[in-house]
Amino acid sequence: MSTLASRVACIASAAPERTAITDGERRASYAEFWAQAQAFSDVLQGSGLQRGDRVAIVLPNRIEAATACYGTWLAGGVVVPLDVQARVRDLSPWIRHCDARYVLHEQGHHDATLAIAELPSIRLSIALEEQQPLCAPTPSPGETQDDADIARANDLALILYTSGTTGTPKGVMLSHANLLANAESVIAYLGLGCNDSVLSVLPFYYAYGASVLHTHLISGARIHLEKNLVFPNLIVEALAAHRITCLSGVPSTFALLLNHAELGNHDLSCLRSLTQAGGPMTPALTRKLRAALPHPRLFVMYGQTEATSRLTWLPPERLEEKLGSVGIPVDGVTLKIVRDDGMAATTGEIGEVWAKGPNVMLGYWNNIEATRNVLQDGWLRTGDLGHLDGDGYLFLAGRRSDVIKTGAHRVHPGDIEEAIAEFPGVIEAAVVGVDDEVMGQAIKAFVVVEAPTERGADQIKAHCRERLPPYKIPKYIEFVAALPRTASGKVRRVHLLANHVAS
Repeated sequence: MSTLASRVACIASAAPERTAITDGERRASYAEFWAQAQAFSDVLQGSGLQRGDRVAIVLPNRIEAATACYGTWLAGGVVVPLDVQARVRDLSPWIRHCDARYVLHEQGHHDATLAIAELPSIRLSIALEEQQPLCAPTPSPGETQDDADIARANDLALILYTSGTTGTPKGVMLSHANLLANAESVIAYLGLGCNDSVLSVLPFYYAYGASVLHTHLISGARIHLEKNLVFPNLIVEALAAHRITCLSGVPSTFALLLNHAELGNHDLSCLRSLTQAGGPMTPALTRKLRAALPHPRLFVMYGQTEATSRLTWLPPERLEEKLGSVGIPVDGVTLKIVRDDGMAATTGEIGEVWAKGPNVMLGYWNNIEATRNVLQDGWLRTGDLGHLDGDGYLFLAGRRSDVIKTGAHRVHPGDIEEAIAEFPGVIEAAVVGVDDEVMGQAIKAFVVVEAPTERGADQIKAHCRERLPPYKIPKYIEFVAALPRTASGKVRRVHLLANHVAS
């Protein structure tokens, strides 16, 4: 059976000297990449890993985060990439929930160290220095290529967590077949090949970032890692210096580059494609991006973690005609729009988006009820609202859930509300996502306190910084006398959003 691992093994054998990943001054050829993966597989198996055991990877984007992933698959394990910015309050429940017995993290990651100390069932934890290789490579990296074919199509390959500590963590279970189907469909419409290269700024623990990694690896392409977007001009310099052919980002990625980088001062003639997903990109931002970078093809896309990242893509030649659409289904995927009464919606009628295809997840790890709620007769209920036009192009119209999409992250309001509630004097809090030109959505907290103080907002933000990763810190805090609620006691978040717009 073909898997992502077997595809990479073939490339390592056929083109061993080809560059797989560059990370700052470091470089890994496909042969070196594969040798590292095999060596990590040997370490795991030597530590007693059995087929199906979970391996938690708490690393930023670096060569070792990728080789550890493939090494885990070679050993027969399940990869659980976790948010490297997460605090112990998130890491501990995730690791405990998936019952990971093996953890890989960077030396000095205080919260990972605390989480491991709380979980005595962990058999092996490895702490890497910043540029330390994963482990010593095996002498003959090409000899065990057949090991990559051990996995079966429906074997669990990856668990991606989509929530924090509010309620039961939701771990999306993706099989080897899911991952390969998603990768092949993306490669097909992007036309990826061995002469391509991508500048990667999206974290591997994020479905979109993982998809970028795997699609380029199994194409024999080159991946250039950039840690973050703090200095947008450095990103543009890297695009030019490394002759990058593809840039993948979320709307905030492109907004930051447009607003804070001098695109016209660099030779970007090699850049042939831009891919955008991870939240809606406004028509205004789309036009601004096309004006600044008219030559690369812009692919607007839509997907979900539960669909291994990708559900639709908008052909670039129809971008202006279908502006605002997220496109047509990727190969193998079928969409339908379902009304509240369960009947199929007509053309142009808004309803919930349902999807079916080989990329749809196996379910949620150890959560039968949540799985039953979203998987029905082979269909994935996305929770997104939208309609199909007469040509079968999907237009989204919002989301049923309250998940906030800020930059490349998915944030559940309850995680932040729980942290705010721990601050002395706070009675209750409600968090919503408000429109933000750069991040897509910014986090705003409405807080009820016993007695407002002059520096209350700053104090609450400082309190959150000690307990939450940076992208979960509220940008806005507004003190209110009470939260609007329904008759059943649920917070009316729509009213809060209306109050923000009116303020």
